[in-house]
Amino acid sequence: MIPDPDALDVVLWVVLPYIVLSLFVVGHVWRYRYDKFGWTTRSSQLYESRLLRVGSPLFHFGVLAVVLGHIGGLVIPKDWTGAIGVSEHAYHLMATGLGTIAGAATLAGLAILVYRRRTVGSVFSATTRNDKLMYVMLTVTLALGLSATVVSNIIGGGYDYRTTISPWFRSVFSLYPDPALMAGAPMLFRLHVLSALLLFGIWPFTRLVHMLTAPLGYLTRPYIVYRSRDAQLGSRAPRRGWERT
Repeated sequence: MIPDPDALDVVLWVVLPYIVLSLFVVGHVWRYRYDKFGWTTRSSQLYESRLLRVGSPLFHFGVLAVVLGHIGGLVIPKDWTGAIGVSEHAYHLMATGLGTIAGAATLAGLAILVYRRRTVGSVFSATTRNDKLMYVMLTVTLALGLSATVVSNIIGGGYDYRTTISPWFRSVFSLYPDPALMAGAPMLFRLHVLSALLLFGIWPFTRLVHMLTAPLGYLTRPYIVYRSRDAQLGSRAPRRGWERT
């Protein structure tokens, strides 16, 4: 039985989502218009690459799987998967198994990246306050999501979030949000959603903006020409096309 929402539920599940959506959209427009040079990952690969080679792929591929899983679980209605022959039991096993693996991989990659940023002096010196807040919010959101999956679906008897959280998520975008759906969700799931909302609220003001852009300009930009200032070019003749000008 879904409980009736109170005033706090209305604030959390009706008002807050639209505040976050406004910040997300307006923040990106503002950032792109007034801070184009800051729209970057601020790569620190030059400072340290050994830990980065392990942590970065683990985090990025893990978070990609997490995002795809959330899109499938939140956007696609339960009836649609049933209509194509995917039973609730099969969906539950797939979502729980893959979600747990993806979440654990993402957290492991994030832990390596945070350890690298904290222990490598040059990388730590390039870390801003926004970076620190971003890492905290990422860690909290991922940890709560993984905990909710493990506690409810592996340790516990299982929880079908597609009957509460998913319809609430879609109701926000249809402009008819139903806070009663979230009022009946387990506490860990509600905390996970709240942390995700806060993460999306600060998203436009962090280096996470790079996730919304694709470097398509690299496909058409001209080559960078490097010219030597040294009068002595060496004993071998330069290759054709590389003659000094």
